[in-house]
Amino acid sequence: KLVEYCCAEFLRKKGIDIRGNPRSLRRLRTQCERAKRVLSSANQTTIEVDALDANEDFNCTITRAKFEELCMSMFKECIPPVEKVLKDSGISKNQIHEVVLVGGSTRIPKVQELLRDYFNGKELNK
Repeated sequence: KLVEYCCAEFLRKKGIDIRGNPRSLRRLRTQCERAKRVLSSANQTTIEVDALDANEDFNCTITRAKFEELCMSMFKECIPPVEKVLKDSGISKNQIHEVVLVGGSTRIPKVQELLRDYFNGKELNK
């Protein structure tokens, strides 16, 4: 979602569509992945790619709020698998003693918030 957003920003700012350029997309994706990690601990970051396409540099500041807005539909998709595991196991969420987060996406504050809310404010183990 972040790469799509940046592609649209580059098209809007520079009039260049990079969606058909695999090299430009790979370079942009690398910077977007870095930005995603930074936004797990900071409120904003800058995505910068020198000579992204046609010797045009790309530079964009992204806030955590904007990132969350762009990815909210994906974040909400995290809850149904949790519900299914509980249903399949025959355990209610009130019977869960601890929630342990494992994996890169669990570091995203909005994912943590959604899980904390789902488990009625239970503290998450990171």
